[in-house]
This record gives sequence, structure tokens and C-alpha cells, in this order.
Amino acid sequence: MTIALYAGTFDPITNGHLDVATRAAKLFDKVYIGVYDSPTATRLASSGSASAGRGLLFTTEERVALAREATRHIPNIEVVSFKGLIVDFAKKMGAQTIVRGLRAVTDFEREFETALMNKKLCPDLEVVCLMASLQYQFLSASLLKEVASLGGDINGMVPNHVGKALKARLSGKKLAL
Repeated sequence: MTIALYAGTFDPITNGHLDVATRAAKLFDKVYIGVYDSPTATRLASSGSASAGRGLLFTTEERVALAREATRHIPNIEVVSFKGLIVDFAKKMGAQTIVRGLRAVTDFEREFETALMNKKLCPDLEVVCLMASLQYQFLSASLLKEVASLGGDINGMVPNHVGKALKARLSGKKLAL
């Protein structure tokens, strides 16, 4: 069985993330979406901070719930949270491959350095980069949060339930997940 890990903060999960995850699910028998568990997320989300692009807006539990709902129709994807090094988590989950999405040259440079470090830490682990689909080349969670915080239209950039959660969080309402 080929197992892949697609990891990130997913704050929040976007249609670009889902595009990469869906395509990875066609390539691998099992894909884990690893939502990085950051204590910063809990502190920022509970304080009601809506500073787009600075820290995490949603708690780890909220990000996992949003990603699970977004991928529930894909049977070979499982969403889990993790702490620590991605290579350690990949080994724990039995993953042979880390999946990453690339949008532009700047993504490539960062991902290339990270892939080399991960290769040094775990030589048996491979990295597969999937180019972002054209309609998502511009999309990042931080930019999305900034647009949403300024009242911009984010329809088509996130699943509907994520858009509702984002609007609720930015307006200071408690999320019902």
C-alpha cells in the first residue's frame, strides 16, 4: 500500500489545498492530511485575534474539523493532527511520500530547501510536488484571510462551510463545528 502525507497548517483549508489533496488521492492508496498542531493557534483563536497573515486564526481542532468536512467524500483521505517533525510523523503513519503543492517559483525555493533537509533527516522518504491548478495559482490561506477580513468575496476559493467558519471567526462569533 502506498501511503502519502500532505501536511500543513491549513488555516483554513482552501480549494487549492483540496485540489492537491484530491489529485494526491488518485496517485496513492492512502493520503493523510496532517494538520500541524500549534499551540499558537489555540492562543490566537481563543483571543479572538483576526490579524490576517499573522499567526493562526483557527484552533487545531477547528482546522481538523474543517478539513475533514471538506474531504469526507474522498474515501482514501484521512485528516489527523500532528506535532513535531514532519519526517517523524510520516514514519509513524507509514508514509513513504510527502506531498507538497507548488504555486510559483518562491514556493519551489522553499520546498526545495525543505525537501533536502527532510531527505537528510529521513533518506527513505520521498517528496512529490504537485503543481497548483491554474485557477489556484494565486491562492494562499494568508491572502485569503486578509481578503476575508477586509470584506472581500472569497466564494469559489474555499468550500462553503469554510467560508462560513471564516466569516464567523472574523466577526467574533463562536464556531459550531
